[in-house]
Amino acid sequence: MNLRRFTPSSPLQPFIKEFLIIETDSGTDSRVIPDTTLVLSFRYKGNVLRAVSEIKDTLPASVISGIRRSARSFYYTGGTSNLLVVFKEGGITAFSNMPAHEMFDQSISSDNLFLPAEIREVLEQLADADSDSGRIGIVETFLRGKLDGDPPDPLIGHVVRLIRQQNGIVRIKDLASSLYISQDPLEKRFRTQVGSTPKQYASIIRLRNLIKKYPSYSSLTQASYDAGYFDQSHFIKDFRQFTGQAPKDFFQSSRYW
Repeated sequence: MNLRRFTPSSPLQPFIKEFLIIETDSGTDSRVIPDTTLVLSFRYKGNVLRAVSEIKDTLPASVISGIRRSARSFYYTGGTSNLLVVFKEGGITAFSNMPAHEMFDQSISSDNLFLPAEIREVLEQLADADSDSGRIGIVETFLRGKLDGDPPDPLIGHVVRLIRQQNGIVRIKDLASSLYISQDPLEKRFRTQVGSTPKQYASIIRLRNLIKKYPSYSSLTQASYDAGYFDQSHFIKDFRQFTGQAPKDFFQSSRYW
């Protein structure tokens, strides 16, 4: 699997974290662990199959995936090419009126957000393009045409930064109190724009930070304590749901992104 990253142009940087182009020469299994952003994908060559238990089903050519609580497994057929738009937290709201939380734990056809004819045209142009820069330009032109100009909510952006600064180890009630806002309206605004509750978001940050820092720990127990877990059974349960594997199995063998 060949993965290349690209920075969006200035007008899209407030809303989009990065573009990814993923290509496979041969059939490839891929595991995707939960992350904190929504992703819009355009598959212009080959096929991507979603694996659930022993069943595999082909995903639509263009899909919008919300924040998830657990890992997903995919199979890329040989010769598959995908362009992914990775939104910043809250960034999707500048392009669609659909509340982000309605996509939580979902991967739905992009036809639910945009006109099918527009999606087909983008996919055809991507298939005909002969360079990465050309394909990025096609998708940027499409997204700029959908941009309504509304800036991200500064309060939600501040909450995201605070949760990240504390590596996800935070009590949402205390966070809301520190910002002089009631917990319920904060959670509603956060869910609508980011796509998960603040607690779910913090859990993803906490476990991804543990995975990133794992090589620096002397033991798995130390890693779990540093992530705020003092009950090993609770940690293992959360980790297994997050990655689909027990911690030791994941760190010994898992290939993910």
